[in-house]
Amino acid sequence: MKKTFKTEVSQLLDLVINSLYSKKEVFLRELISNASDAIDRARFEALTDKTQEADEEYKINLLANKEAKTLVITDNGIGMSAEEVERNIGTVASSGTKKFLQAMKDKANAPELIGQFGVGFYAAFMVADKVQLVTRRRGDKAVVWVSDGNGEYEITEGDEDAAYGTSITLFLREDMMEYVDEWRIREIVRRYSDYISYPIVLFPDPSIAPEKDDKGEIEIKEPQTLNSMKAIWKRSKDEVSKEDTDSFYKHIAHDNEAPLATVHFSAEGATEFSALLFIPAAAPFDMYFSQAKCGLQLYARNVFIGDDIKELLPHYLSFVKGVVESSDLPLNVSREMLQDDAIIRRIRKVIVGKLIGAIEEMKNKRPDDYTKFYREFGRMIKEGVHGDWENHDKLKELVQFPSTLSDDASKLVTLKDYADRMPASQKEIYYLTADSFEVAKNTPLLESFKKHGYEVLFFIDPVDEFVAERLREYNGKKLRAIDRGEIDLDGDETDKSKDGKKEPTEADKQFKPLTDFLAERFKDTVKTVRLSNRLTDSACCFVADEYGYTAHMERVMRAFNQTVPPTQRIMEINAESPLIKKMLDSVNAGNASIEDWADLLYGQAQLAEGTPLSNPARFNKLVSDLMLK
Repeated sequence: MKKTFKTEVSQLLDLVINSLYSKKEVFLRELISNASDAIDRARFEALTDKTQEADEEYKINLLANKEAKTLVITDNGIGMSAEEVERNIGTVASSGTKKFLQAMKDKANAPELIGQFGVGFYAAFMVADKVQLVTRRRGDKAVVWVSDGNGEYEITEGDEDAAYGTSITLFLREDMMEYVDEWRIREIVRRYSDYISYPIVLFPDPSIAPEKDDKGEIEIKEPQTLNSMKAIWKRSKDEVSKEDTDSFYKHIAHDNEAPLATVHFSAEGATEFSALLFIPAAAPFDMYFSQAKCGLQLYARNVFIGDDIKELLPHYLSFVKGVVESSDLPLNVSREMLQDDAIIRRIRKVIVGKLIGAIEEMKNKRPDDYTKFYREFGRMIKEGVHGDWENHDKLKELVQFPSTLSDDASKLVTLKDYADRMPASQKEIYYLTADSFEVAKNTPLLESFKKHGYEVLFFIDPVDEFVAERLREYNGKKLRAIDRGEIDLDGDETDKSKDGKKEPTEADKQFKPLTDFLAERFKDTVKTVRLSNRLTDSACCFVADEYGYTAHMERVMRAFNQTVPPTQRIMEINAESPLIKKMLDSVNAGNASIEDWADLLYGQAQLAEGTPLSNPARFNKLVSDLMLK
């Protein structure tokens, strides 16, 4: 029965064939990888389901035929039913393909996307003008899928005696005949798939007549196993070259770019396991998707358990790729057992410690690489600061922020950088949350801090609001938000009365008529009006109560669809501002224009904190009237 590809699948095919892979030879890597995965699943199913039988020998066979211009890749893995073929190859079901295509549009040069949503199979069309797939799952009939990649495919029922597993026949294009040469196939397998756990066997080309040896006898070629089959993660670090580990990473991550860091170790003691872990150079496009896969594969005694083992890593390290194998886990381990297994918890603790150590080493010894890493994964590390109490002290050494000393948002400083250059007179670490670097850099809230030469960190990432909740102190210095509570950089404890409250100054008394007037006029939205110790030039600003929500926090909560309770601002006015002094004179003189002036002042404070104007029409009219005068 002939069927038509969905529109997005046709687009995906065009993308894969023409632009996704820089090297066409990786088609074989992808198809061998799929075959290996199919065998992994077959072995696991045979171990966990007593109704399933395991093969005596699992392997991946390759057969090239120069005369027929074909290359056949066959495995005796799990196979597929007709429904699975339709779902996994014919339509690439779910919205995954659309997400993939959108991600490619947003990130045109993103090799880390390779391998998602069945893309690996479609790589066959880079070298073939027709692909035939014959597959059979145990207990099901054989299925034949054929397509030339030009918009249609055909699905029919296969022979009754078809073997279990999957066989893919590539009908190679004229300009791709190099991929039937034995030396070329051998080279590709050695480069990309030497570590595959199952024999990759190349059979003699049936179209090539056997040669005679020196004695004139016909030399019969035997099938050749092309790969070493020794799991790379089980070898010692000294045995494995960087080229080998990079190649393995590209295999499991379907990435054309080498990893930024590699963590290879074996743990001994109460729990023994091997691990080969990689920190990618770029974030996977689905890193923030709720259904994104964890990057680690788990093996138990050479048996594949799964490739989405979330129990091995906290979410903030889910971008890490790699393999973990333990001989202490039972072969019939289930997901439910993993969630409560003490062995898994011990493995996880060691892995997290090793990864944090590798990131620390990158930061200290390879700052350029760390800059790349933090650009891609800094937000994830911040998530760890918020949620991982066990490693909190280590993680807070890794986070970075721009500050008042930064030229732009890319110039970041660590908490240690900040603490090391604090003046002796500065007692706290100051920070400001804002929507962007530009907003933070130009807020009037910084005026007094600039005057005193105090650096202020800018928390401009949406997650920084939540990070600030956990970053209470650093190196004995309390972190203090400059847009919350009272801050008096010139004051001291002698300014307070016996009950801890600040004694009114002469300026407070002098400006009381104005602060009382403003408090009454804006009583529905303003909690109190007071003279500011933050401002040196600007006339006014809004700040939050000591434990209240800032305007930025309200915006972040709304962005995360959280309910924001009604909050009142504190309005601060600058007693040294000529405008404020003139407004005080107007209040004392009973000038009727004071209400218009007050509304303009209120609008200015809203704009400064990034809050939409309560009444834009009135504000614009007042500004226009003022311009006319």
